[in-house]
Amino acid sequence: MTLDGQSQRQALTAAERAIEALGRADAAAARSAVDTAVEKDQVGLFAALADAVHLAATQLDEDGALTGATWDFLADAVGPGPLQGLVESVRSA
Repeated sequence: MTLDGQSQRQALTAAERAIEALGRADAAAARSAVDTAVEKDQVGLFAALADAVHLAATQLDEDGALTGATWDFLADAVGPGPLQGLVESVRSA
């Protein structure tokens, strides 16, 4: 497989959109964006995030809000780096 930097960048952008959608309590948009991230991801960076986003989206559908534990799970799923900073920023907004 030939790696394509543009596809990987699109995957990162979609992952960012998924996190932002969770911050807006938009479960459908979060699911859609993370599915795009996984589809475009060529190196497997976003598999754990996909699981966390789908869990969070289900919690939004059922409870209307995310718990602190779910935000922690999301932060752990992305690992250290810019996406973790985004999770923390969206969480505290």
